Amino acid sequence: MAVKKYKPTTPGQRNKVISAFTEITAKKPHKSLLEPLHGTGGRNNTGQLTMRYIGGGHKKMYRVIDFLRDKDNCTATVRTIEYDPNRTARIALVQYEDGEYRYIIAPEGLKVGQVIASGSGVAPEVGNALPLSEIPVGTLVHNIELRPGQGATMARSAGAFAQLAAREGNHAILRLPSGETRMVLVNCRATVGTVSNGDHNLESYGKAGRSRHLGRRPHNRGVVMNPHDHPMGGGEGRASGGHPRSRKGLPAKGYKTRNPKASSNKFIIERRKK
Repeated sequence: MAVKKYKPTTPGQRNKVISAFTEITAKKPHKSLLEPLHGTGGRNNTGQLTMRYIGGGHKKMYRVIDFLRDKDNCTATVRTIEYDPNRTARIALVQYEDGEYRYIIAPEGLKVGQVIASGSGVAPEVGNALPLSEIPVGTLVHNIELRPGQGATMARSAGAFAQLAAREGNHAILRLPSGETRMVLVNCRATVGTVSNGDHNLESYGKAGRSRHLGRRPHNRGVVMNPHDHPMGGGEGRASGGHPRSRKGLPAKGYKTRNPKASSNKFIIERRKK
């Protein structure tokens, strides 16, 4: 994946760095795999504003992604690599032997015309989904299930991957993108390879308008508010704001919010890096 840097012909182009989209092979998505996606504007079902700084943005349709990869004993051929406005990774349109089309998260190195498969007994090659019990130790994987049959929940964003560090009994030990090391049942599925568009972190919008197109409204800091509006507001002149905390008073920067009695704590071997 490559990025494209613009010459500073206008103020908005000066710091603009975006993806070159060289890997994209289709201009229009597959119509049968589209669903309408309605913006919330940050409101809940009663119309109350519950998330601030959300609204506007370009209209977009949701691409239905196959996170289960449960069509076993049937190979699929990659037809296109496409852009998805709803996620940072690229997606791939695959066609199965019986003619069915599905979208999957495209791993790095996946090419049009490549044949992929899923299920037990499949070779651990890029794009193939199989149980963690059959993946060689040390392999980089993505789209990892937390519970068998649940569908992929971990390592799904651009450039993300986890490493299969070891296997102990019924559990595989994974080193996750956050730095956390945890145990996952060996009959959970994962896809071999790393997620595409690894250069996404090098992108720079260059102007506020690109954030507005994404549905992100201007975000004002707590320290510039009044004490009535934010715990860090108020003070004479440019006050630092005191202890960093959220609008509701929950401390930030180091304060642990995870439930110490969470049932999944026993599966976490090493916590994520600060």
